[in-house]
Amino acid sequence: MSVAAPRFVDAFLIDLNGIERGKRLPAKDIAKIEKSGLRFPRSLIGVDVWGNDVFDNGLVVDTGDGDGLCRMLSPGVKPAPWTSPPTAQAQVMMSEANGDPFGADPRQALINARNRAQSFGFTPVAAIELEFYLLAREFDEMGRPLPPRSALNGKRVRDGRVYAMAEIDAYAAFLGDLYSACDEQGLPLDAAVIEAGPSQFEVNLKHQPDIVVAADQAVWLKRAIRGTAAKHSLVASFMAKPFGDLPGNGMHAHVSFLDAKGANAFERTETLDCALAGLIATMQEGMIFFAPHLNSWRRFQESSHAPTRATWGRENRTASLRIPADGGVDTRFEHRVAGADANPYLVLAAIMHGALHGIEKKLSPPAPLTGNAYESQAPRLDIGWRTALDAFLKGGALNEAFGPLFVQVYGALKRQEMHVADRRVTDFEYDSYLTAF
Repeated sequence: MSVAAPRFVDAFLIDLNGIERGKRLPAKDIAKIEKSGLRFPRSLIGVDVWGNDVFDNGLVVDTGDGDGLCRMLSPGVKPAPWTSPPTAQAQVMMSEANGDPFGADPRQALINARNRAQSFGFTPVAAIELEFYLLAREFDEMGRPLPPRSALNGKRVRDGRVYAMAEIDAYAAFLGDLYSACDEQGLPLDAAVIEAGPSQFEVNLKHQPDIVVAADQAVWLKRAIRGTAAKHSLVASFMAKPFGDLPGNGMHAHVSFLDAKGANAFERTETLDCALAGLIATMQEGMIFFAPHLNSWRRFQESSHAPTRATWGRENRTASLRIPADGGVDTRFEHRVAGADANPYLVLAAIMHGALHGIEKKLSPPAPLTGNAYESQAPRLDIGWRTALDAFLKGGALNEAFGPLFVQVYGALKRQEMHVADRRVTDFEYDSYLTAF
């Protein structure tokens, strides 16, 4: 079957919140983008979650709001098969106007972390797992999103049906189109399962020997999921906790290190132990990346499969760091803290710097946890949005590793979002207090 030539191309970058921002151009401009790149304001990388300028970040009026150079990334132009009229897509990355690295770009932050790992003689290998809800384009009387009606019986699924094959069948058309879209884009989509919430899914990407590519693929997969859902008149939500009484959406990262000979460095117990110790030591500093938004913190509830303690354990999904039983050449850790609303570049960068901190300082981890991590006395992770930002900004291993420009821009961004949130009165507050006293 012939594929229609694209009429447009969407050129997008990923900002600090993990949101795609860019331009739609005529397809005839593809060659120009490939050759010369595009110019976007440097400040675009640090706008808040609503797209407003953050004037305290030093990138707007302080410097004249100048442009950066945005070059197209591999794999270049790829189709967006859910679009009409036919549209191609290409990811670009922000650099300084002269082509030098731009320290506030989240992808650059991960490149820096990868380069640091390589200076230690390691090649980081990673794979991302994403959870999301499929929702109807309808809301209940309270304004809450509704699960879609089942293709099998027309009823809305109201309860979790974890790993139910009948539910997979109910979404066969969506999943078929999603896998086709991933094939067209070269995304190595692996398993898809029904998760514990109604119409909640988890999809897995295969391991990549370049951790930056692993994050790129997570970005493209999110875009494919949202586009395919819209094609089926559905909404895909990566919100960390869209329902207060239902499971949240996580983003789990499976990570291992290869040594200079291509062997798994984590087969050496001392290397894995140091990495785990560093991850635990820096986990509170990293929470502003793992839980970057107001809603992110609703996900951390006891017995919810979202970890609340800085712990590690073997085959223990209540721990924040799980060591799967595979062992041998497949030895790795699964980092289970981040929500699906997090920026994959920053999540993986924080993980890299934490692990390398432990290896560099030869830290020793606590004993592996057995049993229920929610009942342990390990440091708490549910420390709250503002405390998490303070933990990163006050200095430490991650603050130093990310660099001063990044710290300045990211700190200003989060402070502005907190300022806005602090002044928003919710429907719950009106319902509870407006006429109660």
